[in-house]
Amino acid sequence: MGYRKFRADKLFTGYEILTDCTLVTSDNGVIEDIIRDAPIDTEAQQLNGLLCPGFINAHCHLELSHMKGRIPEGTGLVDFVFKVITERHYEKEIVLEAIDKAEQEMISNGIVAVGDICNNPTTLLQKLKKNLYYHNFIEASGFVPAIVPERFKRSADLFNVYAELYKDPQRSNSIVPHAPYSVAEILFGKIAAFPGNRLLTMHNQEIADENELYKSKSGDLLRLYEKMSIDHSAFAPTGTTSLQSCLPYFFPQQTLILVHNVATSKEDLQYIAQHNTPALYFCLCPNANLYISGNLPPVNLFIEHGCTIVLGTDSLASNHQLSILAEMNTLKQHLPHLAHEQMLGWATINGASALGIDNKFGSFEKGKQPGVVLIDPSFKNAQRIL
Repeated sequence: MGYRKFRADKLFTGYEILTDCTLVTSDNGVIEDIIRDAPIDTEAQQLNGLLCPGFINAHCHLELSHMKGRIPEGTGLVDFVFKVITERHYEKEIVLEAIDKAEQEMISNGIVAVGDICNNPTTLLQKLKKNLYYHNFIEASGFVPAIVPERFKRSADLFNVYAELYKDPQRSNSIVPHAPYSVAEILFGKIAAFPGNRLLTMHNQEIADENELYKSKSGDLLRLYEKMSIDHSAFAPTGTTSLQSCLPYFFPQQTLILVHNVATSKEDLQYIAQHNTPALYFCLCPNANLYISGNLPPVNLFIEHGCTIVLGTDSLASNHQLSILAEMNTLKQHLPHLAHEQMLGWATINGASALGIDNKFGSFEKGKQPGVVLIDPSFKNAQRIL
């Protein structure tokens, strides 16, 4: 087997930025070495910009790719969710073509692995091509206790369909709750206790109204129930935030990726510090947050409290592109003090750790095969080169 050498202005290992070094890989991209303080090597491919491991998209809805541009910006979450539910049904050919195009976009933008939300089997054909690594999050929802058995069976059946793709079904597939405002207490229990459900994700505190629902059964989410004729009479407010109300449903040995976190507070993070919660990752999808509601999560607060941050794109229904670099640039635009090195860690090793694939992805370490991405000197474009 041969080898390849790459040398650029800078190299991000997954943990730190280096200069004057050469990255050595096998022909198929397995990392062999990083030669530090290396002299110019005529065998090395000379590149302008920064080399880094492939990006991890910790939260995506590939199955909604056909809805790009279908929902106006700034509708707010309630009307956005209602439009997704009621307007997502298109001809199969249109949906499959959009899925293929969206995956190719992720590949061209340097993404190598995806945490993908699944409500149906439409992405299966694309995933059989094995162009990217996917962890399939089979989403379950059901706010009315009476419908929980039927809804959970539907999710379990879909889990079994996806599980046929894998030798170790639990490693790459999970049944997960949609969001606190759409999952009844009994359904949370079934999800958490599902055999092998070690890795979970959940849309969390995407708007302040989610907290208002749990604190006092008020806020705009009541309008969503009315629009969808959902009987919410069985729901009793807890008097505290949705996150503090829902975390006890999970087990400490599980991993939970919390997505969006726009209305997460200092009190929530203090609660986490004081309780035996699952291993938590906070997934930021800033472009989707701005698209839907115009708000961003409290990034500085997460950093101050030592939270482990990862990045996601959400779907093309709520984003103009599927690019982790674009998410970093949006954060940099609104929070200029954020260092590229810090955000690159969120996009690589943190994301790989969240999905439980850091044995292969996320960093340039001997024996890993994380993909090699080149970011141009302006930090505006990324392309996968291996």
